[in-house]
Amino acid sequence: MMPVGPIYSDVAESAFFLLESVGEDVIRTNPRFFYKFRGVEKVAEGQSVEQVLLLAERFSGTSAFAHSLAFCQAVETICEIEVPPRARALRVVYAELERFRHHLAAIAGICNSTALAVATSQAGILEEEALRLSCAITGHRYLFGLNLPGGVSLDLSGRQCDFLSQAVQDLFQKLEKLFNLLRYSSSFLDRVEEVGIITKEKARSYGLVGPIARASGIVRDLRQVSPYAAYDEVSFEVPREDEGDGYARLRVLFQEAEQSMRILRALLPSLPKGKVTSGEVIIKPGAALGWTEAPRGATWHWVRIDEQGRVARYHLTTPSFVNWHGFHLAAEEFAYQDFPIIMATFGLSNAECDR
Repeated sequence: MMPVGPIYSDVAESAFFLLESVGEDVIRTNPRFFYKFRGVEKVAEGQSVEQVLLLAERFSGTSAFAHSLAFCQAVETICEIEVPPRARALRVVYAELERFRHHLAAIAGICNSTALAVATSQAGILEEEALRLSCAITGHRYLFGLNLPGGVSLDLSGRQCDFLSQAVQDLFQKLEKLFNLLRYSSSFLDRVEEVGIITKEKARSYGLVGPIARASGIVRDLRQVSPYAAYDEVSFEVPREDEGDGYARLRVLFQEAEQSMRILRALLPSLPKGKVTSGEVIIKPGAALGWTEAPRGATWHWVRIDEQGRVARYHLTTPSFVNWHGFHLAAEEFAYQDFPIIMATFGLSNAECDR
């Protein structure tokens, strides 16, 4: 048995894993979650759109912007709201800033799982710098309060755009140095290479999403498959690796961090002019689906609004909920001591699963 939570280490969220092993080899993994269950979908019923937006935003703090954006896009579809071009572009900026910061934290978690104290500290410093950058630009370290039905609540000045573009590039250059150190560290590679393998066929059959799926050779990204915000105006290639092991998942995280940096540097100097909100929003009855490619993968928010303008039904499908179903594929048939490392390379949220 392996309880994970306050008694485990650091700030790990609560979960419970039943591991069946023969000697050091794990032959069966049975995850048990919902210790973080908050009943968000039920709580949302009968609430106003503004109140449910707060729930969506706080559903998973490390992906707050992505979840609030998916919810807002569902509301905008119902209410037939046209989002101004500048707001659509700024949504891409904030989404990629969140992805960049999230992946820094995930990389720090992987370094920590392999007991590389110096690398963990270096990655943690980069994560903290990204959090401070987010706060300096938006007023919140985790980008809360930015999305509104019809646009965003915060515009960026030309000076802020220049500062953000340069700061993200500087952070990535430091991250690149860290990656070059890691990929030539034999003790680190021994812990992640050919460990926690998920084949392309298994990843597809379990419907895995995000960096985990892309590390197993599945190139599937909602930013390209079903573009939203201003992603249809952004050119980029989706990173892909084929090995499906922990090292492949780590490389995808590095590549996506670089991709976010390049998107930001390409978009910030050429933001469209104009307003960042559509103005007054009239809430209408109806139902719609909103989606985003969150840092952990595809997330879906289905919303129904009643005749009184209140949320009658709210349903979420999150990347962590989907990917935890496939976690046992990576954890089984590997050594017991590899379990925390495999879990770190997945980088999933228990709270995001326990909706």
